[in-house]
Amino acid sequence: MHKNNKHSKGYDFDILVKSSPKLEEFVFTNTFGNVTIDFGKPKAVKALNTALLKQYYGIDYWDFPDENLCPPIPGRVEYIHLLNALLKRSGVNENITVLDIGTGATCIYPLLGHAEYNWNFIGSEIDKNALDNAKLIVEKNKLSNHIKLRFQDNPQSIFTNVLHPSEKVTATICNPPFYKNEEEANEKTLLKQKGLGKQTNKVVRNFSGTAKELWYPGGEKAFVHNYLYQSSLLKTNCFWFSCLVSKTQHVLSMETSLKKLGATDFKILQIALGNKISRVVAWTFLSEAQQKEWK
Repeated sequence: MHKNNKHSKGYDFDILVKSSPKLEEFVFTNTFGNVTIDFGKPKAVKALNTALLKQYYGIDYWDFPDENLCPPIPGRVEYIHLLNALLKRSGVNENITVLDIGTGATCIYPLLGHAEYNWNFIGSEIDKNALDNAKLIVEKNKLSNHIKLRFQDNPQSIFTNVLHPSEKVTATICNPPFYKNEEEANEKTLLKQKGLGKQTNKVVRNFSGTAKELWYPGGEKAFVHNYLYQSSLLKTNCFWFSCLVSKTQHVLSMETSLKKLGATDFKILQIALGNKISRVVAWTFLSEAQQKEWK
């Protein structure tokens, strides 16, 4: 984990339960003598992440329908830290505004990015109900001056009707749908349940998730290549475009496509959480001169 990640040494459940007493019902000592929760239970996972947000990021209100995706805080904030390091290396340290593509019902990246680095955010979302829930979270945490939310009425469009033609953002951030359909999502979930020791054919997603959050026609590859193309139409509107990419094999095709589209730089930022390895891919179309003049 990044050196700034507050969760690199695991969870202190005593502190978390004091901060969020509702977590206590899910905490137990396992056969190895470790205090933990059952990560196979969606309500336990939600309670843990709610407690983490309150204790470490000052988020007092964070609620959403049980069917919506519950993002794991350590992984999401790792993306924030990696992006911050990239911006610093690029000489961008002030007046940062980030566009979160698909902010979801939980609005998690804007909450973490503002808490850790005082960034401002624009969050886009194609699900009206999810957007309304995100707005409630923003309002209840008194963050409306720092987080602006915008509805995207076209699921195939990334920037149109969200980012104004003359509007600039420092970076984009995106956690794309990983699966091409419900069947693939269910298959992966059953494998994950088996890994957690759950011998069942009933699909129970420990982090939950709706169709719009989990799958996209053509899967992750189709989504990211659509994203790449649309970013190339706004080359000077953003310094660093970025996206979480779950499958290694997609990175090479992204790099090939970006060269054809005129990208001037391409970065792979690795995320390692326990045994899970993923990566953030970042790219820019700005020339060296444009980067130096970035305001």
